[in-house]
Amino acid sequence: MIIAETGQREVKTQVPLLHPDRLFPLEPSTRGLARGLYATVADLPIISPHGHTDPRWFAMDEAFPDPAQLFVTPDHYVFRMLCSQGISLTDLGVPRADGGPTETDGRKIWHLFAANYHLFRGTPSRLWLDHAFETIFGFDNPLTVHTADDYYDRIAAALQTPAFRPRALYDRFKIEVISTTDSALDDLKWHQMIRDSGWHGRVIPAYRPDAVVDPEFAGFVENVQTLGALTGENTATWAGYLAAHRARRQYFKGFGCTSSDHGHATARTEDLPQDEAALLFQKALSGKCTAEEADAFRGQMLTEMARMSLDDGLVLQIHPGSRRNHSSPVMAQFGRDKGFDIPGRTDYVAALRPLLNAVGMDPRLSVIVFTLDETSYARELAPLAGVYPALKLGPAWWFHDSPEGMRRFREMTTETAGFYNTVGFNDDTRAYLSIPARHDVARRVDCAYLATLVQTGRLGEHDAYEVAQDLSYRLAKQAYRL
Repeated sequence: MIIAETGQREVKTQVPLLHPDRLFPLEPSTRGLARGLYATVADLPIISPHGHTDPRWFAMDEAFPDPAQLFVTPDHYVFRMLCSQGISLTDLGVPRADGGPTETDGRKIWHLFAANYHLFRGTPSRLWLDHAFETIFGFDNPLTVHTADDYYDRIAAALQTPAFRPRALYDRFKIEVISTTDSALDDLKWHQMIRDSGWHGRVIPAYRPDAVVDPEFAGFVENVQTLGALTGENTATWAGYLAAHRARRQYFKGFGCTSSDHGHATARTEDLPQDEAALLFQKALSGKCTAEEADAFRGQMLTEMARMSLDDGLVLQIHPGSRRNHSSPVMAQFGRDKGFDIPGRTDYVAALRPLLNAVGMDPRLSVIVFTLDETSYARELAPLAGVYPALKLGPAWWFHDSPEGMRRFREMTTETAGFYNTVGFNDDTRAYLSIPARHDVARRVDCAYLATLVQTGRLGEHDAYEVAQDLSYRLAKQAYRL
């Protein structure tokens, strides 16, 4: 018998952290088939082809600092929910860009987190956190104000042991390959250290050039100059600028990189004549671009990157539609990536047409498109991916990386794009310990969906078992050329 703190009253309950049939259908025969499908994929290796874990973790293989620094302070899924209830980011230890004070007492942060853990009921964050607490640290009672110290002490003690170092967890999680996301200007020193260490783990970079393709990115002109210095190319010219990108992409490929990643506000692409593109580039370097011209330049660079991919084989990922840093005060005080990125409406049919007209019929190219605008799934994205050989659909992303979001993705895309114009699952996370949980959720949701198709006569049972393997493992490995 345990006591759960609701914030208003105490309720005695006796439930496991994780239900064995979580996310499976309610109807008994369909649930049984979902169980059977899941049993064949539950222990498959994890392919993590796109994410934001820190390569330094794997290079240094040091202990994580404390439970708060592991679960609360760096995770925008966690602290944005707490912030929505009036809890200050400084009280959660979130570092300040303006240099102001913030809480550093891990136990104090943890107690605040535990006292408000009820806020995560029904959210994917609660699933991910409970999965980590039970399967990684062995807890069988919920986190509450009454169990906060026991949680903190047991997790803190575990983190000091070799079994909970990043490399040991990599093996425990059955990760086959994990991709970080790295600035085009990154020297990749942590990846070099991983290589030099002789460790068997496969940690590869992804080429993220936003800082040098977005004229509205802070320090764009200086960043382009740095790009030139790194490559020995004259990035004051359009030809030299493109050559510098090609050189950096080859440098990243030397460390195992198989993809580039582009986080633009829109999905806009352009295919301007090269003389017009060169003039637009000069305007960007002058700092005189309008917002429309900046968007056009980003769009031109997506098409240029696609052409480069035909030469070097990198998969092109487009992550559009986030209205980033929505709160100006939070941006000023704490900087980027602090939970105030908000989805917006996104056009794909018109936006992607220039790129697809240029290279979309070439099967050598792989363009993976994501969305934060679910209204585009059935209307735009599935029809596009269902006909252009170069185009594939990334999995439900960010705000829709949830059981319901994953189910909606399958329901709205499968009838038009099928399964094989999608790319399996990627976890897209900074929260290292949530990786097994996220893949487990995706596998359960896909098995539940497949079981429903079988039971309603839309898919053969043998086919369902094969598709389950594809969605859990093979498609991601194939799509990302791993």
